[in-house]
Amino acid sequence: MNGRFKASGGAVGGGLLVAGTTSDAGKSVVTAGICRWLARQGVRVAPFKAQNMSLNSFVTREGAEIGRAQAMQAAAARVEPTALMNPVLLKPGSDRSSQVVLLGKAVGELSARGYHAGRQEQLLGTVTDCLQELRRTYDAVICEGAGSPAEINLRRTDIVNMGLARAARIPVMVVGDIDRGGVFASFFGTTALLSKEDQALVAGYLVNKFRGDVTLLEPGLAMLRGLTGRQTLGVLPFAHGLGIDEEDGMGVSLRGAVRESVVAPPANAGRYPQPHGAEVLRVAVAAVPLMSNFTDVDALAAEPGVVVRFVDRAEELADADLVVLPGTRGTVRALQWLRERGLADAVARRAAEGRPVLGICGGYQMLGERIEDDIESKAGTVDGLGLLPVRVRFAAEKTLARPVGEALGEPVAGYEIHHGVAEVTGGAETFLSDDQGRSLDGCRAGSVWGTHWHGSLESDGFRRAFLRRVAADAGRAFVPAPDTSFATLREEQLDRLGDLIEEHADTAALLRLIEEGVPEGLPFVPPGAP
Repeated sequence: MNGRFKASGGAVGGGLLVAGTTSDAGKSVVTAGICRWLARQGVRVAPFKAQNMSLNSFVTREGAEIGRAQAMQAAAARVEPTALMNPVLLKPGSDRSSQVVLLGKAVGELSARGYHAGRQEQLLGTVTDCLQELRRTYDAVICEGAGSPAEINLRRTDIVNMGLARAARIPVMVVGDIDRGGVFASFFGTTALLSKEDQALVAGYLVNKFRGDVTLLEPGLAMLRGLTGRQTLGVLPFAHGLGIDEEDGMGVSLRGAVRESVVAPPANAGRYPQPHGAEVLRVAVAAVPLMSNFTDVDALAAEPGVVVRFVDRAEELADADLVVLPGTRGTVRALQWLRERGLADAVARRAAEGRPVLGICGGYQMLGERIEDDIESKAGTVDGLGLLPVRVRFAAEKTLARPVGEALGEPVAGYEIHHGVAEVTGGAETFLSDDQGRSLDGCRAGSVWGTHWHGSLESDGFRRAFLRRVAADAGRAFVPAPDTSFATLREEQLDRLGDLIEEHADTAALLRLIEEGVPEGLPFVPPGAP
């Protein structure tokens, strides 16, 4: 099949933009699924998202920060992620402003009005250059849109949906979540709200999350084609545990939510998986404001017998065997939130009783004695929780790294994304060290642990050793499974996404779009954009 595509390094390769009728329609999952399906056919494929708004990010090998969804899509494509795959990343700091990360590096804070008033439009050349470079390198590039392409109030400055498709002349497939209801109206309305020029690029639709007998849907699909002149390119069934790393934690209500593993196989996808030992291990994650990289706990949720819950009340910590303070884009704000809700006192009581607490990145910073922040919150000097002998100073330059080391006698790999620089003042044990035992990051005091390293729990040997220590401190007869491989589970998850496309999408039609581009003669659906 690879012979049907251009030779890598030659002419520009094929492309497709996966748009959606709404946010969370399934664009990220579908993009990853198409990438895995193509990669299994021997096609050199890469993902691309021009502009991503996310608090979940990743660090590439060259030290660039991109959205975690694009990193996982690169894994689906079996290629190394690069900054070209997500040239613009917006990291919200409030409801009205975001840090702008351009080609992997933070370049400043902008209000939503300031960004859409001119800065966004200026970036169109940058994102199209990145896409062009990827298309010169790969046989095909599968682009992911953002939100809806029919956000007519933002169309003039759009660089991620139809603005990108128009600039690159690539076909668009619109994904709709039928589980929400109203998918036919959403497909029709999305198309009818686009200008004639934009509509000419919308080549078809994909129904996502369908439950039931697909033959009952076929009359509606036929009517939709009659109304729009566009075919439906597939109907994907509803399936649990398919979501790759979420883009945005701001709008997700996490209170009391059980974090079901998004990587465990279907047989282990229940809310309370069976423990390997005699008891389960309960993990409570504080759902702090502007929570970032909460995907760190996915490796815990993948362990049989580990139940991970997000909480925002002090009483919800009472039966937890481990409390996790996760990363956040607002360390000082999150610290204030912990105090206002009584969670800070509850965590301090746990520490005094010798019950385990883990802080990751911003959570680690909150566990320290003092925070000096003239960068993120501009709050100056603020007292931390005082549970670790650490002082934190926020630097203007962001630390971006992919470190490796050892902890609890096991190898550990992770990634760092933080402005805060931590100084361990003494009286604490080393947490993460090099092969000579010299401290690399973090520290431990009693049952309280802290590190800046995201992703460390994905290292299987370390995760098991850490959970054994937690179980011992918590007095639980919990035994980690000896054979849980997080990397293997991730691969199985990505293969499931590829299977969805291969088994339920019109792959021949998809190939034609990717290879040949926009079909000629797609009809206009009135009224069009005002």
